[in-house]
Amino acid sequence: MDRYSDVDLTPPWKRRPAAVPDVPAEPGLVVEDSVTGFCGAVIRTEKTAGGPAVTLEDRFGVHRAFPLEPRRFLIDGRPVTLVPPRPAAPGAGAPARRTASGSVAVPGARARVARAGRIYVEGRHDAELVEKVWGDDLRVEGVVVEYLSGIDDLPAVVAGFGPSADARLGVLVDHLVPGSKESRIAAAVTDPHVLVTGHPYIDIWQAVRPSALRLDRWPVVPPGQDWKTGVCRALGWPPDTAAAWRRILAAVRSYKDLEPGLLGPVEHLIDHVTAPA
Repeated sequence: MDRYSDVDLTPPWKRRPAAVPDVPAEPGLVVEDSVTGFCGAVIRTEKTAGGPAVTLEDRFGVHRAFPLEPRRFLIDGRPVTLVPPRPAAPGAGAPARRTASGSVAVPGARARVARAGRIYVEGRHDAELVEKVWGDDLRVEGVVVEYLSGIDDLPAVVAGFGPSADARLGVLVDHLVPGSKESRIAAAVTDPHVLVTGHPYIDIWQAVRPSALRLDRWPVVPPGQDWKTGVCRALGWPPDTAAAWRRILAAVRSYKDLEPGLLGPVEHLIDHVTAPA
């Protein structure tokens, strides 16, 4: 076996540079300007005296225009070249609108009558984040999200709900990792019509990507301290966790601003609650 068979031994000065893909600057595409670091969603492209330009809007509503060429942009940290979007073919309709969760929006859809099933989350912040990203989907499916103010009494809550094949229950748990108190509580729920799943983060705040708030990472809070208060202190924010949460929630535009460790569990819960009897 040749351990170096997959290693490129070509001298650096002879290697061909990796090709940078062309990406159409479609409205809503989130990109970062590699020169200034400005990150935002594409608002429009237009012709200017200096050539084609793209206007981006960041999460604070600030607009900035950049030339398309020879500018280098980044998508998820990877270099791309933005190009003007192709004009729609004659008779072609507008591209399908996407919800904040990434699913195809249903034009003119009205909220469905609420199902008997429910999704429970631990706290108000969890419920507000789920609503912001998955709200459109939940209304179309008729799924109501309620918060519990903790899960210490989860087995009793489940028994009081009375789950059945026609009234499935999904529960989203914070910090659901092996050996935790939360994992022991979740294991006590064995009803086949109940799905208990969760994310690995200490708090739902941590499920928001740090980059959405222009942070490199979430601060490490020493054990024994209130995590949210410690985060505010470490970031130099006022010691007002309610105001801090409003700031965090405002930074979330879509599922792209959330960690995969939250996306999967929430999608799984929606599938569980909406499964046919």
